[in-house]
Amino acid sequence: MPLSPERLAEIFFELEAQGAHNINLVTPEHFVPLLIPALREAKMNGLSIPVVYNTGSYEKVEAVRALEGLVDIWLPDLKYMSPALAASHTGAPDYFRHASAAIAEMVRQCPEPVFSDGSHAIDCADDADDPLMTRGVLVRHLALPGCAEDSRAILRYLRETYGNRIFISLLNQYTPMPKAPGSLARRLSESEYDALVSYAIEIGIENGFVQESGTVSSSYIPVFDGTGI
Repeated sequence: MPLSPERLAEIFFELEAQGAHNINLVTPEHFVPLLIPALREAKMNGLSIPVVYNTGSYEKVEAVRALEGLVDIWLPDLKYMSPALAASHTGAPDYFRHASAAIAEMVRQCPEPVFSDGSHAIDCADDADDPLMTRGVLVRHLALPGCAEDSRAILRYLRETYGNRIFISLLNQYTPMPKAPGSLARRLSESEYDALVSYAIEIGIENGFVQESGTVSSSYIPVFDGTGI
């Protein structure tokens, strides 16, 4: 459906009026040239909720740099470190080289997390009382069945490179699709995921999120019917 930057800016304010906590731009890489004027207009006219850039991270540093000052929270994936895995699963053997450079630029722009209470960390024991992030970088890694070694390498890289300057979300929601090849034809086992969580704790990751079971569902795939446009 056609959508102008002006209309997109209006949608941002409509979502804010409905009580949205943020504007979440999902897989927006190919729309960056159109997003920039929409975000500038919205920011200039007083959009007060954070803008989240939700990306697979396979993009150029120049594109990330062009969004400086327009994005409040960077929500990138770091999917693979192994060129062989990235090639077989995604057809992009250079994935890590591009994604790690893009994430480094995101951290340069937002060098520490900031929450709605002014703090830089989550201290509440009860998740329901946690303040919302207003600025920062939250890197997600989707654990895949049979790929534990690569997942450990990614967690280690993020910890050694960024320490507590970023948050890390370790996801267990991989959902097999029909005709998926090899190990991707099955779900991630609980023991595989638990072992990765233990490893993350062992290497000192403190700013982290983990998932409970029951997240594997095609219901997470949205219905793109034009609602809200």
